[in-house]
Amino acid sequence: MFRATVLTLFPEMFPGPLGLSLAGDALSRGVWTLEPRQIREHGLGRHRAVDDTPAGGGPGMVMRADVLAAAIDAAAPNDDPRPRLLMSPRGAPLTQARARALAQGPGAIILCARFEGVDERIIDARALEEISIGDFVLSGGEIAALALIDACVRLIPGVMGEEASGVEESFEAGLLEYPHYTRPRDFEGRDIPDVLLSGDHARIAKWRQEQALALTRARRPDLLAPQTGDASRRR
Repeated sequence: MFRATVLTLFPEMFPGPLGLSLAGDALSRGVWTLEPRQIREHGLGRHRAVDDTPAGGGPGMVMRADVLAAAIDAAAPNDDPRPRLLMSPRGAPLTQARARALAQGPGAIILCARFEGVDERIIDARALEEISIGDFVLSGGEIAALALIDACVRLIPGVMGEEASGVEESFEAGLLEYPHYTRPRDFEGRDIPDVLLSGDHARIAKWRQEQALALTRARRPDLLAPQTGDASRRR
């Protein structure tokens, strides 16, 4: 079973949207579990402090390594096989392949940073894998954690209605997804492409592949570059 443990200063943000739709239904059925844990329970002093001023000076505050170590150790003993993730804008970009690998595993321990980030030493001391959901900065790691968990949970068997739904979509084959259409056949003078109404499954598959490749070339040529060394040479 996929088990997500989230270490956060705002556990009330969970399950949030994960309690709705497919993820929420699967959560209620026990297909996966979610445990938000309050980092401040391991804070120091009367005010349960979790941060301190940055060494060397500078603005903001930094989350303390000793506090975070206590929170991680309480949530995940040494024999816990789940990867330990830190949501961070400097982390490796989250990909569909990484989400699928996580979904096929036992779950994850996810640390949500706040303020200026975490003491660098906790990353090494607890073998945290830094993961980013994009080249932008959020107020904290919670929204990023929600996105990561959703990307994983939807790939767990029994969550989506049709298994093919998790295969024929963007990034699964290194391409963006092809366009979709449904009724009405005519919408404000725009028709469904004839090939999709032909009943010829081979032609439809070929059209969809061509459309996926064209969209990827136009919008995300970087996805083609690893396959060719130069996306422009595929043209």
